[in-house]
Amino acid sequence: QVQLVESGGALVQAGGSLRLSCVASGGDLSTYIMGWYRQAPGMKRELVATIDRGYGTYYRDSVKGRFTISRDNAKNSVYLQMNSLRPEDTAVYFCWTKFFFRDYWGQGTQVTVSS
Repeated sequence: QVQLVESGGALVQAGGSLRLSCVASGGDLSTYIMGWYRQAPGMKRELVATIDRGYGTYYRDSVKGRFTISRDNAKNSVYLQMNSLRPEDTAVYFCWTKFFFRDYWGQGTQVTVSS
């Protein structure tokens, strides 16, 4: 059973930066896609960024140029560097992977951006 544990969420002022981390256990995720979703209060969960086995990346338009996703297969980990944060980035951020055709999620880490 794959488990994902996020860390790094915090309260930060607009314009600031945060780095989210996610460590996986229970499986070797080096050849599987990993990514980050977020969910703001009263909103649907939305995809933020993904990174595949070949280090190809995807970003939603609103974070392009500000967020960078990366992975360290030796540590079974994925990261999200978030710069130039905006109040609208406030949400719970969830680590995600699709491992053997099944979706796995972490418990989430809160990011709050004050204006």
